[in-house]
Amino acid sequence: MQQENIPYEDLYEQLYQLYQNPIDLNTATYEDLASLYILSVTQIKNLLAHRAAFGPFLSLYELQAVKGFDLPTIQQLLPFVDVRPKSGRQLPSINRANDHYLVLRSAQTLEKSKGFTANKYAGTPQQLYVRYRLSSPKDFQLGFVAEKDAGESNYLDFYSFHLQLKNKGKLKNLVVGDYQVQFGQGLVAGAGFFLGKGSEAVTTIRRSNMGIRPYSSLLEGGNLRGAAATYQLRKTDLTAFYAYNRRDASVDVADEEPEEYFSSVLTSGYHRTETELARKNQLTEQNIGFNGTFRFTNGYIGATVLHTRFDAVLLRRPRLYNKFEFTGKENTVAGANFTYTWQNFNFFGEAAQSSSGGKGLTGGWIAALSRQVEWAIHLRHYDKDFHSFYANALAEGSRNINEQGIYMGLKYAPTQSLTFSGFYDRFKFPWLKYLVDAPSNGYDYLLRAAWQINKKVLVYAQYHTEHKGKNLPDNTTPTDIVVNTLRENILGNLDYSVNRSFRLRTRAQVNSFQYEGRAKSTGYALMQDFEGSIKKLNLSGRIAYFTTDDYDSRIYAFESTVLYAVSFPAYYGKGIRTYLTARYNLNKHLDVWLRYARTQLHNQTGIGSGNDAIPGNHKSDVQLQLRYSF
Repeated sequence: MQQENIPYEDLYEQLYQLYQNPIDLNTATYEDLASLYILSVTQIKNLLAHRAAFGPFLSLYELQAVKGFDLPTIQQLLPFVDVRPKSGRQLPSINRANDHYLVLRSAQTLEKSKGFTANKYAGTPQQLYVRYRLSSPKDFQLGFVAEKDAGESNYLDFYSFHLQLKNKGKLKNLVVGDYQVQFGQGLVAGAGFFLGKGSEAVTTIRRSNMGIRPYSSLLEGGNLRGAAATYQLRKTDLTAFYAYNRRDASVDVADEEPEEYFSSVLTSGYHRTETELARKNQLTEQNIGFNGTFRFTNGYIGATVLHTRFDAVLLRRPRLYNKFEFTGKENTVAGANFTYTWQNFNFFGEAAQSSSGGKGLTGGWIAALSRQVEWAIHLRHYDKDFHSFYANALAEGSRNINEQGIYMGLKYAPTQSLTFSGFYDRFKFPWLKYLVDAPSNGYDYLLRAAWQINKKVLVYAQYHTEHKGKNLPDNTTPTDIVVNTLRENILGNLDYSVNRSFRLRTRAQVNSFQYEGRAKSTGYALMQDFEGSIKKLNLSGRIAYFTTDDYDSRIYAFESTVLYAVSFPAYYGKGIRTYLTARYNLNKHLDVWLRYARTQLHNQTGIGSGNDAIPGNHKSDVQLQLRYSF
């Protein structure tokens, strides 16, 4: 899987919002519980049945009495759920806010890149970050985020803000400012938290109907800015939203056309050089959308429509693979979705059509065949002219276009401590793709075994392989040749909790990539992590040795970092990577984080490329963060 295509910043933000605002077990719906990607169909049904039979939960300890809930499941669930007393309708009040804080962060790469030494960048090498939030679960939320990237001028370059009100009579949700919307399986509006294919082979292939969510990520370009509201009319939720955004783009005028045009929306968020600054906020994008969702005992049905309008013509580069891509100023996509639970099966699906006539179809089921076996099937069909700018349904490609596929997942737990899981996904691309100059097909599968030996020791191993077509590089024939490629990933992991305050994690990972008829590129990494605490001081760190033949066999590895930040670097070349993150609680209001990370490469005279190129064989990053909780 292409790890670099996953929006980790957004995924982290969604998970942390769940952590900061746990789901109330006494009001949670099937969709709320399914959105956690932790519980099986049977476990969700058993929890809802327990609540219906015995009344509201009095404590989280009561989860032990729910049929089918074991200790590992409860431990995974606890950070994201809560039990709150029933309350009547209330107006927002700062006195009820239990999540009120201010975060300040500064980060910097100590070595200067070419962009600074050659005076290509307009600003200083510091990244600056400010975050403020005031909220009360199920009641209201006020948030503000501002950031300056390294190299940008000496002021905060990006701003995001929102005000949310919830559960005010029939007004279920209102957001003014920056937000995201997610309905159905994501063929029309699919923003927000979605894992898709991965080590959790069953529960993550289905999206939950999350509706409107405030946006407070640092991803510039992933938000809608305007207003959105959901109104409850008996069993039907009616949602309307409007957004007006200024996007980064290179807007120009074609010689043969008087209208302005652009070839793509730029989402990097960087405004460091004259070229990047010239592209800032050059495009106007407006979105207006509606959704209606009717809920019944065992599920819901819904319909969504989204109309997008630009103030310039979207005109792709004249390449054959772009033949069926969207061209124009306006696009409308509409779809219908459903989910239905029958016994231990949860069926779901969505069908949509864009104004081009292209269709998108996705659907399947998740089932608990027994206490030990879970099963999932997912089918998808996205026409080569299906255009949905905010779609994010399950797919092999990065967008829901020009793809057909069938996914099968299985999970088997013969005992509470031993789990086997895996998936097989076969896909087809009926038309050309970028760097794939012919229709192609492929498949990938993953196998995973996890053994919780005891409360202190967890061992798991994983194998993932992917077969797909790609242009042969450095080809000498007049046209590019599409050949089969093979990517493999092997992972072994050991977690050992020495005691309640100290844990070790040892990991070995091997990657390989091969073009048909050519030599295999291989890379591996050995990583030793630790986490521990001494009174008010919390420490986490890693030392990793890695070696890769080239960029094709690079290794991605998640790293622990300061709160609200994400670190998922690529290990490439041959060298050592180390980091240490420290958190200290000065008092009940103030926390301090300090992080230092360093990559040391062997037999190399530079790191990076272009304006980000650093002379020498090492790169060092530091972060300092303060959080004040009111």
